Parts: sequence; C-alpha cells; structure tokens
Amino acid sequence: MAKKGLSILGSTGSIGRQTLEVAGTYPDRYRVVALAAGRNLDVLVQQVRRFCPEMVGVADEATRQEFRSRLPGWSGPILAGEEGLAEAATWPTADLVVTAVVGVVGLKPTLLALQRGKGVALANKETLVAGGDLVMKEVQTRGRQLLPVDSEHSAVFQCLQGQSQRDLARIILTASGGPFHGQESRDLAGVTAEGALAHPNWRMGPKITVDSATLMNKGLEVIEAHHLFGVDYQDIDVVVHRQSIVHSLVEFRDGSVLAQLGWPDMKLPIRYALSYPERLPGDNPSLDLVRVGQLTFETPDRNTFPALALAYRAGQTGGTMPAVLNAANEVAVGFFLAGRLRFLQIADITRRVMDQHIPLTPRTLEDILKVDTWAREEATRLVGVNP
Repeated sequence: MAKKGLSILGSTGSIGRQTLEVAGTYPDRYRVVALAAGRNLDVLVQQVRRFCPEMVGVADEATRQEFRSRLPGWSGPILAGEEGLAEAATWPTADLVVTAVVGVVGLKPTLLALQRGKGVALANKETLVAGGDLVMKEVQTRGRQLLPVDSEHSAVFQCLQGQSQRDLARIILTASGGPFHGQESRDLAGVTAEGALAHPNWRMGPKITVDSATLMNKGLEVIEAHHLFGVDYQDIDVVVHRQSIVHSLVEFRDGSVLAQLGWPDMKLPIRYALSYPERLPGDNPSLDLVRVGQLTFETPDRNTFPALALAYRAGQTGGTMPAVLNAANEVAVGFFLAGRLRFLQIADITRRVMDQHIPLTPRTLEDILKVDTWAREEATRLVGVNP
C-alpha cells in the first residue's frame, strides 16, 4: 500500500504537533512531505530531523535564515511567509493537506490545496467562518472531501456516515462551557489571561482557549457546521456539556439521535481525518461510562457570554459579516492576551465593529481579505490604538 503524503500547515502548534504524533505512530501508512510553521524553530527543527519532509515553510526571511544556520545540511527548499504556506499547500507529493494554522491566514492555502485537487483535513475555524461560501464551492467543483478535524465537527461527520442528507433534521454541538461556566458578568470583570487560559478539559492554543472561555469558539463552530453539513442556523443548537464526553449529536427526521462519545483527546478526530474512511487502532483508553458517572447538559448563558449570539447573528446575516466577526474577535482576543483589554470587552468590541459593517456578497478571496483588513483596523481603533 502506497503511503499517504501529508502536508501540515501549522506544524508547531497544538494540532500540528498532535498530527505528527499520530502520523509517526503509523510510519507504514504516512510520510510527511511538507511542513509549514511560524517562528518556533526549536520545535520545527526537531520535526524536520525526525520526519525529513521535502520542503519547509516558515514565517519570515529572518526565520528562514536562522533555520538554515541550525540545519546547514538541509537540502530541501525553505520558503518564507505566504509563499511558504502556498507551496506547502500545493506540494506535488502531498495527498492530504492538514490546515492547522490559526487565523484567516489559513483561508488562502486551503483554497489553493482544493484547487490543486488535494484532500484537506481542516482544523482552522477561520477558513469556513470567513470564506465558507468560496471554500464549499471549491469542494463541490473539485469533487474533493473536506474532512473536519475539530472534535465537534468530526463527531457530526462520523454520525452522518451511511446516512442520507435528506434525513438530517438537527445538529447539536456540545460545549464545555470553559473555565467561567456558571459565573455572571459581575464575576468576570477582573478576569486575567491566565484564568481564561485554564481550560478544564482540552489542551489548545491561547487564542482558541480564550474563544472557548467567551463561547465565541462555539459560535464559530456553528458557522462551520452550517457550511460543512448544509444545515440552516435554526437547526443548529448548542448545549453546555461539562464532561466533554459527548462530542456532538445528530437528530434525524424520524426523531432518532446519534452521538459520538469518547474521552477528550484530539488525537482521535485527527486520526480519523487522516485515515478516513478507515478506522485505525489507537492508544486512546476505552470509554468507561461508570467512571464518568453522569452526563449533564445545560442551556448556554447568552447574557453572560454574548459572543455566541453574535456568531449566530453573523451567520444568519451572511455575506461578509462572519469575516468581520472573526477578524474583530481575533484582534480583541489579541489585546486581551496582551493585557490591554478586559475580558468582557472582547465581545463588546466585536459587536461594535459588526454594527458598523454593511455586509457584501464576497465573490473572490480578495473581497474577503479586504473586509478582514477593515475589521481589524476598526477593532484596533476602537480599542484606542492607532492602526
């Protein structure tokens, strides 16, 4: 059996590193042909030494030069910036491109990979939030499958195997509730970045972890689910499930509900995306329901965590509004992590930018990127810093 060539965009991030761990477990099935990372050369150099990819992409020219000095014997091409991401996404020997970068930067290389007929395993929320219409058009045009890596969307995808799309009635996404579940707005006034990053169940990057604390992460997943599975927003529900054992559920028109369960471990959905339509044996411990004891479900508190309602509003408005939501939130989260914005102001800044935007129908990637730039500049201005 020929090995599947993997190109991993964002190889030094949480999902990228776990993807390489999974790939390294099955050396007879996968070969890593391309890696694209940012500036974390300590991790990247180790990855290159172990997996020997054919090409590497890094954040900028300075990082490229330092990489050369650390690995003087490296004979493959190493490209910087947007060019590196594009080359990794379209590398000739790549069969599957894993998009695991954070931010709207993942949109262009995902589109390029699909246009070149590559399979894509998507772990970048912003790709579908900002450019879902364009991306799904490419999926349909090229006849390629977009494989979800997020645990929630992987759960829905698994529940839909062997089912007819016309029988799908409702999607129920589960949310952990983050570290501040059960608190009210007055309790969150003094929240620090350290507190927001203390996720109870999942190990993720800082931006996604803060999004989980505000519930924006779940809102972005609602928009993703709309595009991935062709379901109207009124048929996508969110419930808080503190145990993170039920990863999502699907209801069919006859009233039957299927759910995918497992311990919270991203390697399971990553492995499924890499091996689909097969299921490979893994080292995940078996689910012990007696040990779990209880599975509880609650309605999200949209008053304390208004980001979820903002995401529904953006998705239902459509056009370029989801791209504005995503960009403004990303900027606000960045300021919060830098200690320059309070936790409760993240959603407020996002809402204010949305209120000033008149949505358009994007026809090209440039349309989306133009709106993305405007929203970032406006969010920065509202925070009180010159763009």
